[in-house]
Amino acid sequence: MMLRREFLASLAALAAAPRASWAQDEHGLPLGDATPFTPSDVIDMAREKAARGYEPRPMIPEAWQNLTYDQYRKIWFDSRNGLWEGSDAPQRVDVFPPGLYFPQAIRTYVVEGDQARPLKFDMGVFDTTDKFPNVPIDDTLGYSGLRLRAELRQPGIHEEYAVFQGASYFRGIGTGDIYGLSARGLALKTGDPMGEEFPDFTHFWLERPASGAAQIVVHTLLDGPSCTGAFRFEIMPGQPLTMHVEAEIFARDTLTHVGIAPLTSMFMFDDTNKQRFDDFRPAVHDNDGLMIHNGGGEVIWRPLANPQTLQISAFGDNNPRGFGLMQRARKFSDFNDLEALYHRRPGLWITPGEGWGRGSVALIEIPTDKEIYDNVVAYWRPSADIEAGTSHRMTYRLDWGADPAPKAAMPLRVLNTAAGGRPEGGRIFTIDFEDAPHVPKDLSKVDRLVRSSAGDVTEGIIQRNPETGGPRLAFTFMAGDAQWAEFRAQLRLDGQALSEVWLYRWTA
Repeated sequence: MMLRREFLASLAALAAAPRASWAQDEHGLPLGDATPFTPSDVIDMAREKAARGYEPRPMIPEAWQNLTYDQYRKIWFDSRNGLWEGSDAPQRVDVFPPGLYFPQAIRTYVVEGDQARPLKFDMGVFDTTDKFPNVPIDDTLGYSGLRLRAELRQPGIHEEYAVFQGASYFRGIGTGDIYGLSARGLALKTGDPMGEEFPDFTHFWLERPASGAAQIVVHTLLDGPSCTGAFRFEIMPGQPLTMHVEAEIFARDTLTHVGIAPLTSMFMFDDTNKQRFDDFRPAVHDNDGLMIHNGGGEVIWRPLANPQTLQISAFGDNNPRGFGLMQRARKFSDFNDLEALYHRRPGLWITPGEGWGRGSVALIEIPTDKEIYDNVVAYWRPSADIEAGTSHRMTYRLDWGADPAPKAAMPLRVLNTAAGGRPEGGRIFTIDFEDAPHVPKDLSKVDRLVRSSAGDVTEGIIQRNPETGGPRLAFTFMAGDAQWAEFRAQLRLDGQALSEVWLYRWTA
């Protein structure tokens, strides 16, 4: 399992050298000497590094690595020292400390025109309590991540909307949302019995936005034992938050299990498995389903699960139109949680920028009994390997928000899935769909498709849900001797798809 990164955005930033030792700008964060820079430099660095053996970055001093969670929270960034504070630039950037889960530093540069200046460390841009320990300072220390802020709702108030920290992880939120799921630059061998590889974003270049510009451009260099990569993010805050990504991956070794545009989230329970948890809340999850718009035009909704054993699914496709992890439960009453506020967690939709060819959307679900762990991963897995010594280019867009998936000309969405036992035996499943003007008032005109790979299912009944106004499909499943079954259900009208295709995997 992967440790939840709930706390990372609130952890303070750290620096580790006397301020007087470097030239600094007037806004707090010190900058080093300028050197020439063009975006193609990042691609060249990635290509050159891939031609050599992997060289791990130096580790920070052991005392920093051994900081406890509570100690790590005793130091925080003073936002008055944010990059570009007091200037006419529309963005602000904060930094995070090394230590705890981040034993290696990243290098960060500020780009203006064709010049790049490195961010230097300065302990004076941070506040600490007297409980923060006395730790050594040496040249291995550096920042561990970045937080981006902009004027989202009020002039002069710069709210955070994205964080880059840890391996190649990053998170974003649409305006008004709170942090939930994460994305990554690249996933390698996820769920592989031999173990997963986590390449790192080792360098960042931040282009200073022009006065009045709404977006910011961030370049990153990725490095790991098997490959390197050059990424360009053009980030536009708002609802939804949009990130346009251009990337080129250079393979040191042949990459046989690559995850493109990987997403990482948490699902513990909802109406499908609530009986397993003694909890006052009706549901606990960052996201409740995987949505896929495949190359054939079919729209699939796969409710997430918290299985009792590792579960890996693959949805084969050719040139997918998009996929993502959604949070369709958007009411406070869906969760009844005044602290976690799961109803405000964003969904994330991936739109390929070109034909991605053949492959599959992979979904990995890991058992968990605690909401502090990420246990869901989804990504695009190309069918073809990336051979050693070659590169792979791709572009895509990430939309983070309350409901970021496309809506025009889409079939009825699944709003909720529930399941439970029947006194006479078997298990009942109910699927609620949204309402729409083209849904006939007489639901007897709607055809229902219900299929199971094992056991027996009834043909199902359709009724109108008085709360949503939309149709509800209910069917009963008799497992018999089956230990697992794959379900497929859909509403159809006049031979055409009326609803999304609902897919679900049941396990005994």
